[in-house]
Amino acid sequence: MSQIHIKKFIDKLAVMESKQSRDVVLSAADARGLRDEISKLLSDLYEMSSAKANQKLNEVIQVEIKGGSFK
Repeated sequence: MSQIHIKKFIDKLAVMESKQSRDVVLSAADARGLRDEISKLLSDLYEMSSAKANQKLNEVIQVEIKGGSFK
């Protein structure tokens, strides 16, 4: 998965901090791209966590207790 806009945003923040500036300016295209990448990552995370939750619901745990020499 390409994360070009996220990397560009992080690079812009680094430049801003190095110049001790207070503002970050993104073009509309960069802002839309960043929004789309973040949305895709969140969607993927939701799908993965939902799949993991479903897998745990279908998981069977078998417990066996032995008394040993207890009578």
